[in-house]
Amino acid sequence: MNHEQSRALYDRALSVLPGGVNSSVRATRPYPFFVEKGDGGHVIDADGNRYIDFVLGYGPLLLGHSLPEQVQSAIQQHAAEGPMYGAPTEVEVELAEFVTRHVPSVEMLRFVNSGTEATVSAVRLARGYTGRDKIVVMQSGYHGAQESTLVEGEGDHTAPSSPGIPESFAEHTLTVPFNDEEAAHEVFEEHGDDIAAALTEPILGNYGIVHPVEGYHETLRELCDDHGSLLIFDEVITGFRVGGLQCAQGAFGIDPDITTFGKIVGGGFPVGAIGGKSEIIEQFTPAGDVFQSGTFSGHPVTMAAGLETLRYAAEHDVYSHVNELGDRLRSGLQDILRDQAPEYTVVGRDSMFKVIFTRDGPDSFDGHCEAGCRQQESCPRFDYCPKNGGDVKQAETERWERLFWPAMKDRGVFLTANQFESQFICDAHTGEDIENALEAYKEAI
Repeated sequence: MNHEQSRALYDRALSVLPGGVNSSVRATRPYPFFVEKGDGGHVIDADGNRYIDFVLGYGPLLLGHSLPEQVQSAIQQHAAEGPMYGAPTEVEVELAEFVTRHVPSVEMLRFVNSGTEATVSAVRLARGYTGRDKIVVMQSGYHGAQESTLVEGEGDHTAPSSPGIPESFAEHTLTVPFNDEEAAHEVFEEHGDDIAAALTEPILGNYGIVHPVEGYHETLRELCDDHGSLLIFDEVITGFRVGGLQCAQGAFGIDPDITTFGKIVGGGFPVGAIGGKSEIIEQFTPAGDVFQSGTFSGHPVTMAAGLETLRYAAEHDVYSHVNELGDRLRSGLQDILRDQAPEYTVVGRDSMFKVIFTRDGPDSFDGHCEAGCRQQESCPRFDYCPKNGGDVKQAETERWERLFWPAMKDRGVFLTANQFESQFICDAHTGEDIENALEAYKEAI
């Protein structure tokens, strides 16, 4: 593949953008390719190279790049009527009504502009509602670029994971490994009266894709109830992707007190949202005293894109299509690994997928979880499948990034640029895309 234009653009970008990018995960080696346009389930770069796109903007594009007419028309109509107003519009009410009808735990919403803004606001809300300061997060879980969750360490021995964050922020953040019920019990036993909330992704989506073991979310729910804390589900990634319109919480049968959304709920435009029980969400100003505000919140173009995307998904059986392709891809990947790298692990659910380059595992896939790891204790690979972010970190992350990712790119498959970020399937992908991707995996692995 020729990448002369991308290289030239990167050279220009280095002079005006730190690292040449506006998000650190885009900084691939030796330089990123620059996208010129999307086409269905594909992207085309500045040099005319075409790729099957499994990044999909890191998750927002449930329908792909070529939007259906009803979605496109709604976006164009609202853009033509005026960029934004600083006043409420009907479409933001309609999108809130759609979400509250379909997500079991959500009675009320506040729209914001990013997943990070949603989790920042959710943590502030939990602290304001409970009158407590401490929050529990999962080690290696990701909740956006916010000070309260950019921490490292174990239990109450935490420190900021980035320069620029005062130590005092980390003092109020407690960490436990995902899927470790014993650690969760211990931290609540020691600090329960001071814990405002436990914050977790239903499925770890930014550190590999790690499925919960049976009973883990139920344990968090019970601990929060017993200690008067709130359970926050970060569904920025899983929302309206895992579990369809009910989201992951519907698939797992868990009712969190607060849910954060992003990505798909904005139909590909910048968005975030905080949803939950009315008595909690009404603590936001102006109904309550917990300050939350934003110039671009409820932007009409974003609201229209999100509403029509979700309506289209509901009316056209989108989830059956993308989930069937996801099962086919993960099953095909397991067949490839059985022959070429049985120590590796296929993970994912519905339209999320990834191959984790785990270092240990049985030589056989006999009796394994079908179409990706589901943490079933009856599976012979159960003890070897990653249970938390630390386990994923022990995988061959350098091989994935330095050798495998470029090899897949050279074969026309665009994957997220490291071992940790999720990959996705959209409605515009076809069976042919899946077969072509599997051939690329077979050659690259």
